[in-house]
Amino acid sequence: MHIIAHIETAFPSKFGIPRQSGLLSMLEARIVFEPEYRNPDALRGIEGYSHLWLIWEFSEAVKEMRENGKKWSPTVRPPRLGGNKKMGVFATRSPYRPNKMGLSCVKIEKIELNTPQGPVLWVSGADLMNGTPILDIKPYLPHSDSIPEAKGGFSTQVAWQTLQVEIPDNLLAAIPEEQRQSIIQLLSQDPRPAYQNDPSKVYGVTYSNLNIRFTVADGKLTVTDIQPL
Repeated sequence: MHIIAHIETAFPSKFGIPRQSGLLSMLEARIVFEPEYRNPDALRGIEGYSHLWLIWEFSEAVKEMRENGKKWSPTVRPPRLGGNKKMGVFATRSPYRPNKMGLSCVKIEKIELNTPQGPVLWVSGADLMNGTPILDIKPYLPHSDSIPEAKGGFSTQVAWQTLQVEIPDNLLAAIPEEQRQSIIQLLSQDPRPAYQNDPSKVYGVTYSNLNIRFTVADGKLTVTDIQPL
């Protein structure tokens, strides 16, 4: 396998990354190709599509398993089920799998063919950490890739719940205006691990160059502090 590109996102660490692609439509990212693949001809015709499939590597999982000497396991504990129930790895999208590849559907926002870094794709809805290696890019085909009657397994047994987000005015002023709606959308999706529900605990998520601290109680997320990195 050859790394063809890397993605640039606002997530320098795994914590807080959307749990699936497409959940946070306001979050944009850049796909920058490796020098060998910076040929505009490779993107000829891509402007005719609205969405793309990204095939990528769970690089952090590779690093963690290599450092800790871990091997893949046939069962994992999906966060969607609170982290306390085991499911088969092939029935989940866990990063800890025999071949640590991810699959994400993103929307094309802008195509730049001639930049100092070669062709660059701007996309939205990505659920990838900054710097994630991209292994391949394929067009999303609505006539075959969309199956409305498909079953969602255990992922549909637990309803997605969004949080009310409260940011005091003095802290809201610390967020650049162009990032505010993206951050509110991110926080509303509840970035906490699914198995943690302590209203007294202060959590933290890093977005772009901001460290955002917050608490969650009774369906409301309250930002308590914002610090620049």
